[in-house]
Amino acid sequence: MILNPKFPLYLPGVENSNNDNVSIIGASLREDITILGYFVSGNGGLEIKVQNKYATKEYTSFSDILKKFIQDNQLQNVKRLGMAVPGPVLDGKSSPARLGWNLDVEEYARDFGFEKVDMLNDLEASAYGMALLEDNDLEAIYTSGHLEKGNVAVLAPGNGLGEAGYFFDGKYLRPFATEGGHSEFSPRTNVEVEFYQFLNNIYGIVSWENVLSKSGLFNIYRFLRDVKRHPEPEWLGERLAKGNFVEELYKAAIEENVLICKIALDTFLEFLAREANNLTLKVKATGGLLIAGDIPQMVREYIDKAKFYEKFKISDKMEGMLKNIPIYLVKQNHTALNGIALYTAYYQV
Repeated sequence: MILNPKFPLYLPGVENSNNDNVSIIGASLREDITILGYFVSGNGGLEIKVQNKYATKEYTSFSDILKKFIQDNQLQNVKRLGMAVPGPVLDGKSSPARLGWNLDVEEYARDFGFEKVDMLNDLEASAYGMALLEDNDLEAIYTSGHLEKGNVAVLAPGNGLGEAGYFFDGKYLRPFATEGGHSEFSPRTNVEVEFYQFLNNIYGIVSWENVLSKSGLFNIYRFLRDVKRHPEPEWLGERLAKGNFVEELYKAAIEENVLICKIALDTFLEFLAREANNLTLKVKATGGLLIAGDIPQMVREYIDKAKFYEKFKISDKMEGMLKNIPIYLVKQNHTALNGIALYTAYYQV
């Protein structure tokens, strides 16, 4: 995996030969699946030697998964560890609510003998990993002829709602994490006020993550079913309860033309366009918007690009800026794993 020359990512250690031929374990921790990879750095890029997936809930700690990965692949004297986690990282520590684990870089350096351990928020790690994408890993939702260099926004709905950005310093793009997914959701129409009240009774404070995530899509669906009284076919209720909710809802919308599922997807995508607008304005992302995450990848063929763009650029005074911002859908789903390995290899000189 070699850096895309079109993506001027800030990685000062690329020029340092001490960072070549370094063995690295990269880990992407998620509430369902934890993915680990064994990488070797060299020539400004990474080569992945092996990759394994582990069911997160079957382990009592990340240390147990890490030990299993090392044993499974008979690894010895690995120099560095990089971890991408679904939560904020403060002073090398993180306690992601979805994992229920307390993570500390000093603990892993001590217990496993790594010379260097890094930990990033998973979407910040993904932002690094996107520098390894090929052009065909991006699908244009909207492009314009008025491209400006500038900050870039990243929005990723999946198990939660990830939000991150790149600060453009005039030469390089520098990724940074946010916890914007936990900012408060605001309704715009009378029906959305009903939806807000429905969620307020469940959560108290209603965040954008309660709307734009796998559980958020379920919230939209059950609001349509339970409050707005859209009919749910009996067979669909059984299928949604037993299978992957997003996959089954998408299949029912596309293959069976079930109205409640189509309305749920349309509503989700309208909210996605609106929060994409919010994030883009807050980080002044004149350099573009990248939409990643499991859900947009899963429903990619359903997205009406022109409609999404029209919803995205609605603003009180900023439509002139928003209408020229390029929007791309990221089709590759291992950017966090690759990104944390890249950061661990090359961020420090």
